[in-house]
Amino acid sequence: MRLALDAMGSDNAPGVEVEGAIQASKEIDAEIILVGQKPVLEKELAKHPKVSNKIIIQHASEVVQMHETPAQACRQKQDSSIMVGTRLVKEGKADAFVSAGNSGAVMAAGLMNIKRLPGVARPAIASLMPSLKGVCVLVDAGANVDCKPKHLLQFAIMGDIYARYILDEMNPTIGLLSIGEEDNKGNELTLATAPLIKETSLNFIGNIEGRDIVKGKADVVVCDGFTGNVILKFAEGLAESLFFLIKTEIEKKLIRKLGALTIKPAFREIARRVDYTEYGGAPLLGLRGVCIIAHGASNPKAIKNALKVSNEFVERKVINYLKEEIMLYSWDEGANGDKN
Repeated sequence: MRLALDAMGSDNAPGVEVEGAIQASKEIDAEIILVGQKPVLEKELAKHPKVSNKIIIQHASEVVQMHETPAQACRQKQDSSIMVGTRLVKEGKADAFVSAGNSGAVMAAGLMNIKRLPGVARPAIASLMPSLKGVCVLVDAGANVDCKPKHLLQFAIMGDIYARYILDEMNPTIGLLSIGEEDNKGNELTLATAPLIKETSLNFIGNIEGRDIVKGKADVVVCDGFTGNVILKFAEGLAESLFFLIKTEIEKKLIRKLGALTIKPAFREIARRVDYTEYGGAPLLGLRGVCIIAHGASNPKAIKNALKVSNEFVERKVINYLKEEIMLYSWDEGANGDKN
């Protein structure tokens, strides 16, 4: 098993990537390829004693910055860590690619190099969201801001495969995000999508509302990427704000501080459940190879877990299952994936 890691991608690269790779090498049986500027990575690795020989370096002279236009950056920076890493997957020199860099560039490079699975119109980002029942899969979480009904149908199919083979849900429930549970509520997109999903063998439970996500009503929540990304960022901000407010109120009075000591384990467990670093990264579903997008603010723990997720995707042959299922509901949209 060989996992390629964009070592220049995160907000605090390459330190967090190197440390995360070292942590991952102790927990998974895989060779980890650090993709980035070799002199910089060698200097960073030198800070760590007894680095596993399972960690190697693949030189890439350029870096795609967060502010750069994704497609343009990928075309102009052919030797960037993102382009080199995705080419390793394309050429069979790596089984998966992980990056905490420019997510748009990761998607562009994935489409350019790894390519879409046959029949896939639009690859989608599948993000795990904490709920009262555990976690659910939110798809699409930001790859496609403008979608058509058949795109959402494929998102539902890909989300179902993710829930089955990674989350071990035997018969995951699929919910279509809308403004009401009734069949006649929603915009043109959701109204046209629901009948398509109903025609499949998926365990479709119909429309769900935003509040149903955290209640765990559906194992897979389907929406367009614009809506999904807003939900994801709102949830992150809400969790951070709530913990800040609780901490602020506790610290106002001594009696509250004393009381907090008795429930500290409970707070710690809640914090763990809503911590994105626990989930590592979000897979870009629909490509011919495994591609995991991690948070730009990832710490070593998040990088480690993203590598572990990529390893699990490869071991469980998720791409093969995606390919088989998508072909049952595929259609020809031409080279650009557009259909009128």
